[in-house]
Amino acid sequence: MRRIKLTVAYDGTNYHGWQFQPESATIEGELNKHLSELFKENITVIGASRTDSGVHALCNVAVFDTQARIPAERVAYALNQRLPEDIRIRKSEEVAADFHPRKQATRKTYEYKILNEEFANPVQRLYAHFTYVPLDENKMQEAASYLIGEHDFASFCAAGSTAETTVRTIFDITVERSGTMISIKVTGNGFLYNMVRIIAGTLMEVGKGRFTPEQVKEILEAKDRTKAGPTAPAKGLILYEYQFEEHCG
Repeated sequence: MRRIKLTVAYDGTNYHGWQFQPESATIEGELNKHLSELFKENITVIGASRTDSGVHALCNVAVFDTQARIPAERVAYALNQRLPEDIRIRKSEEVAADFHPRKQATRKTYEYKILNEEFANPVQRLYAHFTYVPLDENKMQEAASYLIGEHDFASFCAAGSTAETTVRTIFDITVERSGTMISIKVTGNGFLYNMVRIIAGTLMEVGKGRFTPEQVKEILEAKDRTKAGPTAPAKGLILYEYQFEEHCG
């Protein structure tokens, strides 16, 4: 038995998230279906990040086991011929039999995009959240700095989370503007349910002047979801980078 690791990119618009659902289209469901057909085995992938409905990814990771002898690097080519065009395998490689993508020390970076101009742009409608309210990205960056480090992020965790602890470490947050597009990039060792979207929603409240940057520190310390801003829509979020411990500097 061999274990193959896949690096998976997808446009999440047409899917009900990563995790398999018997009555709905999901990324995991598509991978299981086409891998099973390709290898003529019952294959179930193990994914690294269970992204929500409508969230996109450049580099999610999944592994599966197979008895087939096809070279690991050729799996991407064979699978991409079968997958729908909004899912692509960017790399396939063989890994140790005990490699588990959710049991490794990692750094993950999510990017949240905000289109901040007078009128919505239809070309960006699936990949960025639109707001016509002017945002002050400098105040948003100041507010974001309070979130860096190891903290209890209970205020930034949606109800329904099954996490054993709400303590996480954020290594870096950047808020940058290019023209009318604002990008929030958050790098951490792991994220709670809707954590990045709640951070983005809270920073937008700062950008609009509804919170001061200093209030974000108070929100964090409150450990109370009702104190933070709204959960930003899923379509602006993309899993941007995924690094396993051996590649983290």
